[in-house]
Amino acid sequence: MIVIGGGLAGLAAGVALAESGRRVRLFEQRPYLGGRATSYVLPSGEHVDNCQHVTLGCCTNLDDFYRRVGSANKIKFFDRLFFLDPQGRSGAMQAGILPAPFHMTGSFATFAPLSLGDKLSIARAMLAILRTAGKPKEVDTPSGISMLDWLKSKKHTPRAIERFWRVVLVSALDEELDRTDARFGIDVFWKAFLSNRTGYRMGVPVVPLADLYEGCRVAIEKKGGEVTLRAPARGIRCENGSIAAVQFDNSREESADAYVFAVPHTALDTLLPQEIKSANPALTTLEKIRVSPITGVHFWFDRPVTSEPFLTLLDTNVQWVFNKTALYADQSGAEVPGAQQYLQLVISASYDLLKKSREEIIELCLKEIRQALPAGREAQLVKATVIKEASATFSPEPGVDRFRPAQTTDTPGLFLAGDWTATGWPATMEGAVRSGYLAAEAILRSANTPDKFLQPDLPPTGLSKLFS
Repeated sequence: MIVIGGGLAGLAAGVALAESGRRVRLFEQRPYLGGRATSYVLPSGEHVDNCQHVTLGCCTNLDDFYRRVGSANKIKFFDRLFFLDPQGRSGAMQAGILPAPFHMTGSFATFAPLSLGDKLSIARAMLAILRTAGKPKEVDTPSGISMLDWLKSKKHTPRAIERFWRVVLVSALDEELDRTDARFGIDVFWKAFLSNRTGYRMGVPVVPLADLYEGCRVAIEKKGGEVTLRAPARGIRCENGSIAAVQFDNSREESADAYVFAVPHTALDTLLPQEIKSANPALTTLEKIRVSPITGVHFWFDRPVTSEPFLTLLDTNVQWVFNKTALYADQSGAEVPGAQQYLQLVISASYDLLKKSREEIIELCLKEIRQALPAGREAQLVKATVIKEASATFSPEPGVDRFRPAQTTDTPGLFLAGDWTATGWPATMEGAVRSGYLAAEAILRSANTPDKFLQPDLPPTGLSKLFS
């Protein structure tokens, strides 16, 4: 088996196939595994994530993947989500003693950044989601409706939209509400906040992201497979309607019984020969799947500016602040030497930042951090770096599922993986792993040796079972 792409989708497919006894050869164009969810070392020696990635309790397949490759102990889960507005009002969301779907009622009732009117409008929408088990009929159309339009139809206050729905969903889906299919947004709240008491729990890596993937290489190689880095696929040679070989640099070709292309849809579109596109109508509309950007900003201060492991800022460009010094200390047992504190800031759907310079972005974010965190006003910024990912994820626009292809194709031996394929999930690490598992299952079915890798969603618990 040949897997092209060493991101989460390709790694999930490769590990699953290797565990089923297949010899897997995985090729990745970069010098490291993990794709967009990885880290690398700066010239000055610091390990920085391409962008902070997290998981949630409802991400059952990502959790399964981490267990398979021995990385489960490198993820720390938190029960409390902390929010802070520019006026200094804070709020926390966490489960109380009540059963689902009312387990977060207590913290929601005391959430200071929202007024009573805001909370009542949110409660009405939550009730609509609950009554339909996350599948309101009005959003179930091929062309879809936007999350913003759905919220407006529920008579939401502007502040409820901005300070609650937008805060959660832009981070989760990497897109603004007016460009997000309501089905995805509603699904997030059903699976993460309503159906199960633990679905919302946030898992944050306590190591640089690249450290999560060494177990993938081991899992493939111990079954006789190979992982080759710095090996970009350059083309596909076809014979009689099937793939004969994948072409690499220096006229190198590699052949296999089956091929999994786990690359971004934009890259696949340029890689596929016209012969394959003509045989697969579903692959002729890949250009209709648009992309969304994420910007990561890394700050090193000369002293601590927050004690929170992470927090969410309201009404700012910066959406999430991760205290990497504290998170890494959870793994090593000791703070990073010296008094410095390393923070990673995340701005999802960062369209407005793409044209800004590094200096402008640093100035903007530093101003917001010092406004939000009083200790930051006296701290000196020692250094900073900015990482823009212009094509970080596919955009979950209304109706985008019409253009997402299945993992199987009409070309013998050709299979697809990637969060942009038809997984039932938006552009998340969970969706990427699901696609890899689905591709592996499809390959094994085609060989009449079926196996099962895809994990079920978290089951509804408490009173939520009455609505499922």
